[in-house]
Amino acid sequence: MTCPAPLGIGVATKQAFCDVMAGRDPAAGIIVRLPPHKGPVTLTFDLHNRHTYSEEQTKANRAYARYTATIGVLTMDNTLISRAVAQNEFRKASDLVDRIAGGAGPGGVKAVAPTGSEPIAVTIPEAEEAVSILGEKLTVDRVDGSATYSSPGRPIAVISSVTIEYRPAPPPKPVTKKGGRGRHGG
Repeated sequence: MTCPAPLGIGVATKQAFCDVMAGRDPAAGIIVRLPPHKGPVTLTFDLHNRHTYSEEQTKANRAYARYTATIGVLTMDNTLISRAVAQNEFRKASDLVDRIAGGAGPGGVKAVAPTGSEPIAVTIPEAEEAVSILGEKLTVDRVDGSATYSSPGRPIAVISSVTIEYRPAPPPKPVTKKGGRGRHGG
C-alpha cells in the first residue's frame, strides 16, 4: 500500500493510520497494489473518522461532533468499484480509537486522532492490478452548526488494518522445446 498522507502510528494499537484525502485523481489516492491473482480480490480495512481532540472542549462538554465520511474505492482508470461510509459521534476521549504518536501534545501525541471504526470489505474484479482509495466528502455536525467538506487535498477520513485476500495466479507454464528434427536435422 502506498499512503501519500500518513497520519502516524497508534500509541496503544501500534497500527499505522493513513489519512484519506479528497480528490478525483486515482493516482493521488491511497494506492493498493494487488499481486498476481486468479479470481476477484477482497480488500478489507477499517474506516475511521478524523477528530481534532481538545482536552479543554471535552472538559467543558463542548467537544460533541457527529462525523459522516464518504470514500470511494476506484480502479486506476477512475471507475468506482464501491463507496464506503463511516458515521460516528465523538463525546469524550474514550471515543477515540487510539492516539497518534509524534505530536506536540501532552504525552507526545498528535491532536488529530481516529474516532469510530467501520470494517469495510470490497470485492475487486480479477482484471485489476491496483486500486485507489479517495475521499468524497465529510459532513461534520457540531453544537454550533454543520459543515460539509469535499475540496481536493482535504483529509476526509482515516484508514487502518488494510489487508487483501486473493488466490495466487498459477505459475507460468514452462517453455518446452518440441522434440523431433529441425530444418537442418539429419
